[in-house]
Amino acid sequence: MKILLIEDDAIEIMKFQRTISSLGLKHEIIEARNGEEALKLLGVKNKLPDIILLDLNMPKINGIEFLTILKNNEVLSVIPAIVLSTSRNNRDILECYKIGIAGYVLKPLKYEDYVLRIEKVMLYWGENELYK
Repeated sequence: MKILLIEDDAIEIMKFQRTISSLGLKHEIIEARNGEEALKLLGVKNKLPDIILLDLNMPKINGIEFLTILKNNEVLSVIPAIVLSTSRNNRDILECYKIGIAGYVLKPLKYEDYVLRIEKVMLYWGENELYK
């Protein structure tokens, strides 16, 4: 599975990579530091990811702005987008679901809990029939 991870925090990127590695998963991870960078990567039509994981609080284009652009694009709108965030703000969660996200996962503080959540996300999406 090809995953586009949109995250501006280098520690969070390393944590995600470490988690994928520790779970023995061989997914290809493409990184973008913000929504603007992600949109440039998504401009390459033959290299589209299978899923997008993103944080909400990012510079330049925040997560909600990015999701709005993504879901208003005929080609990109079919890519499942899952929010990975520390925000428990119900307004953020509701807005993301209104835009059309596939899931909203809260980042737990403990690393072990984070690994379990990412494992569940990867297992679920690894078993789904993804549009190619």
